[in-house]
Amino acid sequence: MNQPLIQNLKQTIETIPDFPETGIQFRDITPIFLKPELYKDVIRELATFSRGKIDAVCGIESRGYLFGIAIAMELNVPFILIRKKGKLPPPFVGQKYDLEYGSAEIEMRTGQLLEGQRVLIHDDLLATGGTTEAAAKLVLKQGGIVSQFSFLIGLEELKGKERLKPFGAETFEILTY
Repeated sequence: MNQPLIQNLKQTIETIPDFPETGIQFRDITPIFLKPELYKDVIRELATFSRGKIDAVCGIESRGYLFGIAIAMELNVPFILIRKKGKLPPPFVGQKYDLEYGSAEIEMRTGQLLEGQRVLIHDDLLATGGTTEAAAKLVLKQGGIVSQFSFLIGLEELKGKERLKPFGAETFEILTY
């Protein structure tokens, strides 16, 4: 693991206590975008994990786009949007998933992911894994192969990695808390 990168990220990412509610330690990644060289280093690290192992990147709305598009560009592979329900024009396929209080749905346009493509699903943060699990199910519905998951940050205590194990894909996080 790239220790200088990890140290730089730990010094850059801000922890906001009790946001958005009491007891939550919010990890604010926006300061990374004020440091272009750090952002490039993050992209290189994430791309290294996937180089030669994937055919497309799927990014989860919206923060998964911040790094996912750049990873796809670095690897010269397509980038496919996974969006919240109602944001994409048809044709699309959807996948519902449960939240702590209620449920949500994400969607992907049909025909953008080709059958048999090996896919990296990227998001900025892995918490409980519910949204990422739903994204993986969308990829499978389209005939894709979930090869990898990548995240800038993983929150170990919420056990999101456990939820993703049934997909048999590699999981990579630069930072864990």
